[in-house]
Amino acid sequence: MARVLHLLKGGDPTLALTVIAQQQAAGDEVAVALLPGAPPAGLPAGLAWHRVPDDLDWEALLERIFEADQVITW
Repeated sequence: MARVLHLLKGGDPTLALTVIAQQQAAGDEVAVALLPGAPPAGLPAGLAWHRVPDDLDWEALLERIFEADQVITW
């Protein structure tokens, strides 16, 4: 099981949502960080997500990046 962090910065989230759903189905631990301007629309139920810097400050985001096995930016 991989620990995956997705960084969403805005734009069309269709591909990101497809990948996130596939990773969840595979049993990966998936989290999403919404960067300024990114809407949370359409994120799967039960998905851990945080808005940066409102819910998660920049230092904590950096820690999560280093803890993740894979980081994907959209």
